[in-house]
Amino acid sequence: MAALLVGLGGSLGAASRHAVGITIEGRESVVVVNALGSFTLGVVLAAPVGSTALWIVGIGFCGAFTTFSSFAVETVSTAEDGEVGVASAFAVGNLLSALLGLGIGLAVGALAV
Repeated sequence: MAALLVGLGGSLGAASRHAVGITIEGRESVVVVNALGSFTLGVVLAAPVGSTALWIVGIGFCGAFTTFSSFAVETVSTAEDGEVGVASAFAVGNLLSALLGLGIGLAVGALAV
């Protein structure tokens, strides 16, 4: 049953990631999905939602919505284009926005207690 719930969340996360990708192009979409996905995961982890929500949203949706591989490709390709400073700023900014999103999500989720 857990695998079906994760698959359901994953399909929704992948479709949502695609929607963001066609709405916001380029590196910015990677930062947006990673920050929003981290926020969502923080809320689910801190709120008393139960294991079903953790499987659907935490593992399935957030796992498919966030994108480490696109983050890596964008960082490396930007550096290979000779924009090492931009690549470095992108990498640091992506990490900081994801951590900030997680922290805010944990705070928001804790309010539900």
